[in-house]
Amino acid sequence: MSTLTDRSHRPTYRETVALLAAAQKGRAAGSPAYSVFVNRPAGRLLAAAAHRAGLGPDQVTAVSAACSGAGILVLALVPPTAWSGVLVAFLLALGYALDSADGQVARLRGGGSVAGEWLDHVIDCLKISLLHTAVLLAAVRFFDVPAVWLLVPLGFAVADNALFFAQILNDSLKQIKGAPLRRPGAFRPWRSFVLLPVDYGVLCLSFLLLGWTGAFVVVYTLLFAATAGFTALALPKWFHDMRRLG
Repeated sequence: MSTLTDRSHRPTYRETVALLAAAQKGRAAGSPAYSVFVNRPAGRLLAAAAHRAGLGPDQVTAVSAACSGAGILVLALVPPTAWSGVLVAFLLALGYALDSADGQVARLRGGGSVAGEWLDHVIDCLKISLLHTAVLLAAVRFFDVPAVWLLVPLGFAVADNALFFAQILNDSLKQIKGAPLRRPGAFRPWRSFVLLPVDYGVLCLSFLLLGWTGAFVVVYTLLFAATAGFTALALPKWFHDMRRLG
């Protein structure tokens, strides 16, 4: 079978998927289950299709941003119904899968660029901020909730962004210091499922409840509490890890 960078043979779609599976990067110890078992395989299928269509990683990133942006606009502007919730969840989940696909397309082409990685992370940061802002706008316009509840999407945006930035910074500083990003054998499936409440994919799926705003508010609040709690516990631990690196 050809390799990822072999130009003498154009792999079939199935061969491309198999090549991506063989070249899959290791699972981080803190990878939640949806991201590992659903999003990454879905991204693999999309990456193979994008590669065969001639799309580069930056183009896939742009399509991912467009899907996420469309879902965020529907959330903020369209009154919540069962169908709008399905549409929001689908667009956000598709954007998330494409977010996984862009890096896999880069591997098919022999590696990504610094500019591409920068673009990917900046769009992720914007996506997180805008998504929770859209929840806040939808709550003001359409939800029957106490005014104090509006602090939940604000707090969620802060916790989610802090968690995302810290994770990216952890990897960057480890690379600078030459430390391994993933310890061999560190991944534990049970821990992966325990971390589902802080998985962005689960947040995407929560919008399936948008037509039943009472249920959505409860689930969204629980996801916020899980993210805030995890962030509060993880940041001191990661700070200690960084001190050991230094």
